[in-house]
Amino acid sequence: MTAGGDPLAALLDRPIYSALTTRQAHFAIGEPPALRFRPEVEPFIAAADDSPAALAALTALVSPGEQLVMLQAKPTSIPDGLVELSCRDAVQMIATEVHPAEPPPGAVPLGEADSAEMQALAEVTAPGPFRAETWRLGGFWGVRERGRLIAMAGERLALPGWTELSGVCTHPDARGRGLARALSAWKLHDISSRGEHVFLHAYANNLAAILLYEDLGFTLRSTMAAQFVALAPGGPRG
Repeated sequence: MTAGGDPLAALLDRPIYSALTTRQAHFAIGEPPALRFRPEVEPFIAAADDSPAALAALTALVSPGEQLVMLQAKPTSIPDGLVELSCRDAVQMIATEVHPAEPPPGAVPLGEADSAEMQALAEVTAPGPFRAETWRLGGFWGVRERGRLIAMAGERLALPGWTELSGVCTHPDARGRGLARALSAWKLHDISSRGEHVFLHAYANNLAAILLYEDLGFTLRSTMAAQFVALAPGGPRG
């Protein structure tokens, strides 16, 4: 960030890099100016900036057969050795209102013992990247019905003073009952009660989710670009 720059933009425009160089550095692989999450936790990768050196350092962090995700305020150039599989428009929202909330009926904290069920629910509902050890990011709560996990919400990226609400999903058999709203409201209250600000990401075409988050007190901060990348066929060009 240059002198006189926007400190919030410096933190949130590249949230993956911000997380991996601060509160979630223990999940990082690589060295600045390019870092990624451990693959069992999240498929996220980021560069410090768009300089040639930072972008070139990304390629060494990608293994054959992997698909990783970059998320930043503006699309970035794809470095030699990588190929962009797709780029999806997204939004970043921040909570400007927080209301008292309690866990919905049947809600319980989730952790290691629930990881297989959490991953299965995420595969059915596709709330965003979710891996076998995403639960380690913490703060997940879920609703069980007759022993089956039918909805959950939790935390993902953690930056200084900020925590991301993420993993919000409801099994198709249980939709229409307000579970996503109730869990999101509870997590918003839960995170805020620790003295942290709350932010989240959603795909720009997920209007139902965006309307829900607006109703909960979130406002748009920035458009975002989710770029899905992999190693180019043949690897880096010499």
